[in-house]
Parts: sequence; structure tokens; C-alpha cells
Amino acid sequence: MDLQELYRRGLAIRKEIFGKEAVEKRMAAVGDYGAPLQNIINAYAYGDIWARPGLERRTRSLVVIGMTAALNRPAEFKVHVNGALNSGCTPDEIREVLLLIALYCGIPASNDAHRIALETFAERGLAS
Repeated sequence: MDLQELYRRGLAIRKEIFGKEAVEKRMAAVGDYGAPLQNIINAYAYGDIWARPGLERRTRSLVVIGMTAALNRPAEFKVHVNGALNSGCTPDEIREVLLLIALYCGIPASNDAHRIALETFAERGLAS
């Protein structure tokens, strides 16, 4: 598959997960300066890795939530909480991942992730 096809496929998957408006807003925020990074994200992250058949999308979302919480990347964590919810993950499943974060990565990381997850759930009108 050529790079342009990977990009197209990745952009479509990304919009399915996060919503068209959210993706377009993130891509526009970095403008021409960030366009090369957006190409990498669309083609390789979503067009290749997220498109693989080995894991369901919701499982990938839960894994990414765990990684972004562990790495203390709050902005990316919030984006991926929304993506996980869009992919069918529940607040309870997300909480279970955050409890694992507490054990394996530390309570401060889990505390921050819990706070951001709760904010995200509230923004979406979800009970927690």
C-alpha cells in the first residue's frame, strides 16, 4: 500500500474514532509547521497500526489510555478518553485501566488520569 493510501485510510479511521471536527481542529492547530507530523500520525499511527486486525479498536483505545496516563501526557490522555468512549469503552473499563496505572506507574499518574477522565465524562454528560 502506498503512503497516500495509508494517509487516506488513517485519516478516515482517526475521524471515526475522534470525530471529524476534533481531528480537523487538531490538524489545523499546527498549520503548515505541523503538517509533516500530521502526515506521520495519519499514515503510520492510524493508517497502519490502528488498522491492523490483531486487536479491536476499543482494546487499542484502552491500551493507549494506559500509555498516555503512564507517560503523564494529559492532553493526549483526554483525546484518547474521548476516542475510547467513541469506540465503545465504558467509564468503568477506563477506571479499571487507571487502577492498573496506580499499581504499575504510580498513584500520582493515576490521580491525574482519574481527574481528567471524570472531567471528560462530565463534558459528555456521562455518569461516573
